[in-house]
Amino acid sequence: MKNPDTDFKYEMAKQYFFQNKNSNTSFLLNDIMPALKGTEKGDEAAFLSAMTQYQFQDYIVASDMFKKYMAQYPTGVFVDVAHFYSALSLYMNTPQIELDQTSTYQAVSGLQNYIESSYDGQFVEKARDMIYELQDKLVMKEFQAAKLYYNLGGYIGNSTMGGNNYEACIVTSENAIKDYPYTKMKEEFSFLILKSKYNLAQQSVKDKMKERLENTIDEYYGFLNEYPSSKYLDEAKRIFEKAQDKYKSL
Repeated sequence: MKNPDTDFKYEMAKQYFFQNKNSNTSFLLNDIMPALKGTEKGDEAAFLSAMTQYQFQDYIVASDMFKKYMAQYPTGVFVDVAHFYSALSLYMNTPQIELDQTSTYQAVSGLQNYIESSYDGQFVEKARDMIYELQDKLVMKEFQAAKLYYNLGGYIGNSTMGGNNYEACIVTSENAIKDYPYTKMKEEFSFLILKSKYNLAQQSVKDKMKERLENTIDEYYGFLNEYPSSKYLDEAKRIFEKAQDKYKSL
């Protein structure tokens, strides 16, 4: 730090970086980057500074620094890597399924942006795989929410705005299928919808019961058509038979 030679500090910063001595790297780069701005060395120094924050696991700061690098050096040597690592930093910051998934949506958006703007980039395939992984997490979050509504059933303590937990389960499941049409969980969502429609009909007043039983029967035929070998087929058939018997008795 006391050495007045900027080139010497720059070379030492690089050595420290490759030795994973991130604090030393960060101190030196912060000291010399103003003098290197706009130069070839400045390009690399700005990138290494962002990478240092990534290795510190300060992912939000790292993502922002990679973006700043791209803005400052739009034709820089490390633009493709920086773009990917900006999104990767957001990916690394995503929480467990049980927590709020705002960061996960941000990571998906960042990765999609990388793919769209770097269609021939070296990390495109990896970015796609990461998006699929994050989408699986978001789908599981939706499934847990839908299943919770189903398990709450007729409980009204959480229905401060009216409505019904079975209706909430149906809406949540249908939205998940719409948002993620290729999810591996589609069959589970579809079966939840069928069960919820039947239970909703069971809870209904007579004026609404007939229509909701018809919806249940239609839902069964749709489920049978899409999943003729479903592991839930026996249970689905029992629901259908109960709905049909109830419908005939009205």
